[in-house]
Amino acid sequence: MRPEDTTAAAQIEAENFSRPWMASGFLDAVHSAHAIYFVAELDGVVTGYAGMWTALDEGEITNVSVRSSCWGKHIGRQLVEALVEAGRKAGVSSFFLEVRQSNKRAIALYRSCGFEEAGLRKNFYEAPTEHAVVMCKR
Repeated sequence: MRPEDTTAAAQIEAENFSRPWMASGFLDAVHSAHAIYFVAELDGVVTGYAGMWTALDEGEITNVSVRSSCWGKHIGRQLVEALVEAGRKAGVSSFFLEVRQSNKRAIALYRSCGFEEAGLRKNFYEAPTEHAVVMCKR
């Protein structure tokens, strides 16, 4: 992800999440030495993004999102795989994320990428209130 991609990432975020990050949040990540963020493009248009913050040998995947018009094209999978590969190269050995308990599509994607359910964070999400499934890949 480059600074010029942050507005498109924020637009996709707003399309898919009830509490979206602003472009400034993505810009902070782009400029951080402890963050890894990627975008996916089709015909020069940003169609998805994914990001992770790293600390020592752990990676916290914060965002994975794809334009709804591009669902089913395996963009999310490619982004998750790219994050894991880049994280491994940066010394990350454990990857964590939270996902809405009702988001069966995302949970299935993460499972297929080797993530396992590690627990539940009760009432983690707002608008609407919902539990988060904590998932991990080692």
